Amino acid sequence: MAEPVADTFRVVDSFSRIVRLGEGLSQTGMLSEAAMTRALAALRICRNKMAERKIEGTRLIATEACRQAENGQHFLDRVKREIGIDLEVIDRRTEARLAVAGCHGLLDPVAAGAVLFDIGGGSSEIVWLDRQKNRRRRGLLRAWVSLPVGVVTLAERHGGIHVGPQVFEDMVSDVQNEFHRFRARHALKQALEERDFHFLGTSGTVTTLAGVHLELSRYDRRRVDGLWMEDVDIERMMGKITTMEYAERVANPCIGKERADLVLAGCAIFEALRREWPCSRLRVADRGLREGILVQLMRADGHLRPSAAKENPPK
Repeated sequence: MAEPVADTFRVVDSFSRIVRLGEGLSQTGMLSEAAMTRALAALRICRNKMAERKIEGTRLIATEACRQAENGQHFLDRVKREIGIDLEVIDRRTEARLAVAGCHGLLDPVAAGAVLFDIGGGSSEIVWLDRQKNRRRRGLLRAWVSLPVGVVTLAERHGGIHVGPQVFEDMVSDVQNEFHRFRARHALKQALEERDFHFLGTSGTVTTLAGVHLELSRYDRRRVDGLWMEDVDIERMMGKITTMEYAERVANPCIGKERADLVLAGCAIFEALRREWPCSRLRVADRGLREGILVQLMRADGHLRPSAAKENPPK
């Protein structure tokens, strides 16, 4: 929850909890009872927080797990009946647009553009942001793709506790095999060879990477959001995390038990991106869909000025 302040907004309350709604989905095609129960418990807290304040506008979304699950509608009906929240299942195109709206403020103003990526539990979005003018295109958003692979699906396929070098390489290969879905794949690769782009990453993977890089004793969003990491920093931290034993990952304050079996899958997705579209710098965003929703709601109310980055991606 946030309120507009000048050309941005101030967060007045927030809450997040890892519920793994898509746990087991890749094997069964269904949301499990345990996963739905965890999600319902978290949503009750969200409902109570909203009830405590006067809210002018809301948008309440669900993403990949509910898109894929055979019983996704059953879960949405339960949420509405038991919690009183009516969730909107957004499509992948909308998810990519919201990621751009939430993160584009961190784009380097002197760079030619960025490769924005959002690594989720069941899908990963890749967005090509480009400042080069084009008569057929307005705004920054050049192309996008949503890959049907995320940290939960990848970890369930390969395991997330004992991950040796070969297992890690197998995960990277799985992600690379999905890149054919990106029609702008080769055009983006050529653009990176000719002009200066950087990565713009939003997900638990990149914020975890940043927290480990900073050697934080506890995660601190103020130090992570907007952080720049050079290629040498990325390489060092990827090496450090991918060689950690499970117990070490659990003990690390920026990983913890909730992410210990997922973080290597996230690293594998990021590594696949680095090999396909190499950029020498990464800007870390501890922001994403929620911030994108806030931006769009406030623009619709006239509180924030429109941005060129909000243009629709090509179909």
